[in-house]
Amino acid sequence: MRRLFANANYDFINKRRKAYVLSAAAILISIAAGAFWQVSEGAWFNYGVDFTGGSSIRISTTTDVDVGLVRSVATAAVPGASVTTFGDANEFLIRTPGTESDVATEASRALLAALRAELGGENVQLESEESVGAKVGAELQSRAMLAILISFAATLIYLAFRFEWRFGVAAVIATLHDIILTLGLISILRLEVSLTTVAAVLTILGYSLNDTIVIFDRIRENLLGAKRADFIAVLNRSINDTLPRTVLTTGTTLVTLLALYLFGGVIIRDFALIMIVGIVLGTYSSIFVASPALVEIEKRFPHEQKKPRRTRSPVAKPSRV
Repeated sequence: MRRLFANANYDFINKRRKAYVLSAAAILISIAAGAFWQVSEGAWFNYGVDFTGGSSIRISTTTDVDVGLVRSVATAAVPGASVTTFGDANEFLIRTPGTESDVATEASRALLAALRAELGGENVQLESEESVGAKVGAELQSRAMLAILISFAATLIYLAFRFEWRFGVAAVIATLHDIILTLGLISILRLEVSLTTVAAVLTILGYSLNDTIVIFDRIRENLLGAKRADFIAVLNRSINDTLPRTVLTTGTTLVTLLALYLFGGVIIRDFALIMIVGIVLGTYSSIFVASPALVEIEKRFPHEQKKPRRTRSPVAKPSRV
């Protein structure tokens, strides 16, 4: 990678206005998609059982069964039940609403009994079952949001301590950019929001922050002794200096996540997809959002460079002849 980018001299910062337009358009699309689902379905996201409460059971049948038949039996037994295929054609994921965990458990049991009565007791096998009360789901939802907000605050404090507050604000802007677009993708594709989804979002936050810190650390090194007029040049040089590391880290991470997405099974597929998009966004934002944000902050709040102290040169004493 160092040989490949040995003479890299790309002008990233002067392309920031195009990046502003691209990011703003993506954010507007994400907000519009969330508003559309809010109006049509009453929720920005497709919350799973972890956040809404209810039960979730996964069944498999020894023979091929039409999903329409399973859906009709499920909705007749428990109104409001939803059925989706899960993995193979003979595997189904069924969700039932419930305000309390005991009610949700009774609903899942009634649903399983109805399916076995219709399809045959030996033909239906219970693979997994999960029940969450609505109160627990609401608490998990609030705590997930709290975890994200705390991570933003910790980011700002850490970067302000390690660098200065300008770097912290720029990093938070870039990370917020990644989170909004990732949540926008989840809303657009109607991916199920579960605790696994929250874990993926927090992982993306950490990855984006790490990539940004690497670039900021090089910027800090290159700013030593540089003039204020060369600020944009220093940022470009710093991004180009860290480009081999960025490409290598992103490439190897994406290869691993792509393998998880293709061969990891249905259970982990949404997690891998969110991670893939988040890694790409984190790499993009560390170059085209974080560093340009630092430029805009520097314009409005210029950093005062400390002037070097003047030292008096020793006066040579006249020599006696």
